[in-house]
Amino acid sequence: MLASGYTEQRVKYLRLLSRSFPNQQAVFSEIINLQAILNLPKGTEHFMSDIHGEYEAFMHIVNNCSGVVREHVDVAFGDALSPDERAELCTLIYYPREKLERVRASHADTPAWYQDALGKLVRVARRLSARYTRSKVRKALPDEYAYIIDELLHTHPDEENYRVRYHDRIISSVLETGAADDFIASLAALIKRLAVDRLHIVGDIYDRGAHADKVMDVLMDHYALDIQWGNHDILWMGAAAGEPACIMTVLRNNLRYDNFEVLENGYGIGLRELALFAERTYRRDEAEISSMDLTPLVKAINVMLAKLEGQIIMRHPEFDMADRLLLDKVDRDAGTVVIDGTAHALATCDFPTVDPARPYELSEEEARIMESLVAAFRGNARLQRHIAFLYEKGSVYLRCNRNLLFHGCVPLNQDGTFAAILSDGEQHAGRCLFDFCDTVARRAWRTRAQADMDWMWYLWCGRTSPLSGRTVKTFERSFVADKAAWAEPRNPYWELARDPGICQSILRAFDLPADGHIVNGHTPVRAKEGEGPVRADGRLLMIDGGFCRAYQATTGLAGYTLIYSSHGMRIKAHRPFESVEKALDENADIASTTVELEIPDRTVMVSDTDTGADIREQITDLRQLLSAYRNGILPERA
Repeated sequence: MLASGYTEQRVKYLRLLSRSFPNQQAVFSEIINLQAILNLPKGTEHFMSDIHGEYEAFMHIVNNCSGVVREHVDVAFGDALSPDERAELCTLIYYPREKLERVRASHADTPAWYQDALGKLVRVARRLSARYTRSKVRKALPDEYAYIIDELLHTHPDEENYRVRYHDRIISSVLETGAADDFIASLAALIKRLAVDRLHIVGDIYDRGAHADKVMDVLMDHYALDIQWGNHDILWMGAAAGEPACIMTVLRNNLRYDNFEVLENGYGIGLRELALFAERTYRRDEAEISSMDLTPLVKAINVMLAKLEGQIIMRHPEFDMADRLLLDKVDRDAGTVVIDGTAHALATCDFPTVDPARPYELSEEEARIMESLVAAFRGNARLQRHIAFLYEKGSVYLRCNRNLLFHGCVPLNQDGTFAAILSDGEQHAGRCLFDFCDTVARRAWRTRAQADMDWMWYLWCGRTSPLSGRTVKTFERSFVADKAAWAEPRNPYWELARDPGICQSILRAFDLPADGHIVNGHTPVRAKEGEGPVRADGRLLMIDGGFCRAYQATTGLAGYTLIYSSHGMRIKAHRPFESVEKALDENADIASTTVELEIPDRTVMVSDTDTGADIREQITDLRQLLSAYRNGILPERA
């Protein structure tokens, strides 16, 4: 018979917990440890979005932690170092190996230089490590130097200065053994790791820039991150799963931004068969009579894409996209296409593979090329690893420390109510829609079922997709000369969410407090036109400011990032990154300005976070385990 207050299920759970804490002493120790953690400052969260393959700029922001490293260097040294000396130290932290090469090339690599550099790095690392438990810092230490760095971080002056002399002897030994370069690189890595406790990527790693594959390699090595899928990410996820329309859209996007490097060099996916087919099939003279870049390859890709999209739309009337069926509305004799009842002039009538009787059916050769491309995307080991990682670390949205993170939008009707989409007879809206989209994306990767794969395309460009939220005019932008037809109406979210009341209703729908924040990417902030990233009285934070070089002339910036530390929230607005070479030669950091969002009246502690709530639950469970030991419900073990 169980004692009062103990159910069979609860005893079963406590018995499992006792495997980790087999006696009262083990429970005491863990409770003390957890209560101590609650009283540490909150770790720094770093938010980035819309990287779009801009590897060098991304790496610099990751290395300088959006200025957090520089802030700690400034506080650690103050006026003891000149601004130039602090900049030199920061560059050493950002790019240790590259900076060391330049130090050697200038013959400045003297023992005195190394001694000084190591001392400064240890000082910065010691300052940062004070914010964490010693156990957490030890887990962050590089294995090869863990013991040595641990000793240096916890060396403090004593009456006879024995510890200081011990510290100096350690550094001298590092120099004597020839390990100084490795040791400096390890210290720099530790500083960057301690500067930011968690990295949030709020969507769109892929497309436009040339090196999304390199960005993915870096993220796969990161110690603590989460990813909220963007529409360009979900597109590549669909392509890697083998969805034909997603594959052709990936090709179209890369062609549009004159960037096949990520496909051909990054992933080794060749396009020779498609290019040869295009040259044989389409004319070249169109580019001379149109301001649009209608090369044979452009035509081949866009015609195949229009056919594949049409097939999906006809299979899914619930997508409500029949107005996007335009191939069957082309009048080749008149050189027009009818869109919403209006005839628009076409930039080309060169559609040799379109059968007017069956306009959305691939030709025999197109079908063979498509089959080959599907095999190439599905069979590419590196791409499959990267996409599997996106699934492992990613989701459509995340709730974290009173913040709601998602890339695109919460689809709304014009009256501010949640817009719904129908699937299998069930309406999905608001948080339910986000959960449905997350589920169907994971199912598509696992099963590769046709219906789920079609949803991957819809998530990329559907009007009610939370990752898109606009009418994507692929056909018009490919074949219609009149740019007025290219306008892509957006979901009302982007205008309505400027209202604090709308943002608060969204936060409540996701079980978050009304004074929380929505952290959003997807739509570049046009700072050049006076737009700002902080909207709805601080409830909405738009952090897509234009990492992508193609947008920087429009936005006037090179991206926003968000920092949430124990001292509050602040947005960083970054100027364009010039080059790693300039950063190394001139210690040139990205020029950034800071907007303080919230300055709390006290330091934000771990106890104030989601982690703190989890820890308090753990303490409650441990207290129950302790009671079970004391009451004889469970036996203690040695």
